[in-house]
Amino acid sequence: QVHLVESGGGLVQAGDSLRLSCLVSGTSTAYTMGWFRQAPGKEREFVAALNWTGGTKKYADFVKGRFTISRDNAKNTVSLQMNRLKPYDTADYYCAAEADHTMLGVATGDYDYWGQGIQVTVSS
Repeated sequence: QVHLVESGGGLVQAGDSLRLSCLVSGTSTAYTMGWFRQAPGKEREFVAALNWTGGTKKYADFVKGRFTISRDNAKNTVSLQMNRLKPYDTADYYCAAEADHTMLGVATGDYDYWGQGIQVTVSS
């Protein structure tokens, strides 16, 4: 079993930065990790993912060049640095873990564990 807890959300203005963190705990933490987001009235969508070593990363096109995913396995944390935020980045952001650490999934069904989500609001 894996437990994920997100932190770092909040209200910012367009152009600002935020750093989300996800604390991973459980019987094993050797997972592919991902971030997803869900805006009101919309489906949950993929944002970014990285493999167990952190050497392979994948991003959604709409965040490339603005967001960076990273992990610190010694601290069991995964972070999402979000720069140049835009109003359409407003959403609940979710941390997720994929038990098959050889995969780098982009679909919600690829992930086995989810955090409770954290709100990010970007005002114009």
